[in-house]
Amino acid sequence: MSFWDIVWFIFITWVFVAYLMVMFRIIADIFRDRDTSGIVKALWIVALIFVPFLTALVYLISHGRDMSERSARSAAEHQQQQDAYIRQVAGTASNTSPTDQITQARALLDSGAISQPEYEALKAKALGGSLPPQQRTYGSQSTSGPVASDV
Repeated sequence: MSFWDIVWFIFITWVFVAYLMVMFRIIADIFRDRDTSGIVKALWIVALIFVPFLTALVYLISHGRDMSERSARSAAEHQQQQDAYIRQVAGTASNTSPTDQITQARALLDSGAISQPEYEALKAKALGGSLPPQQRTYGSQSTSGPVASDV
């Protein structure tokens, strides 16, 4: 096997993979198109099976702009769904204002659920600031004595 045989094999493999990518993209676009009837979709698929190169060329020429618009619309819908999912998983804390977060932290402090240093930490977090190292709380446990890092 000569050097040019290997180069030719690599080139043919690359062209075949590119061809498959185009074909799958066309098939996905055919089924994504809501304006086209089922019979027309079936005819496109049959044409892709029996005359693939010519059909792919005709489809890309006739529906190229529509393909990109549907792809962009689909990507925007996926982005919106992902953003909605992230907001849902993150909870409502990201939707509340710093004033609401401080009010909620104050209610927790008044009920005794958290200590004063924890309240200060929540307040600083709500205001977007950071606490100095001696006022930082680690975990949910509050210590009244010196911490090992303070000694």
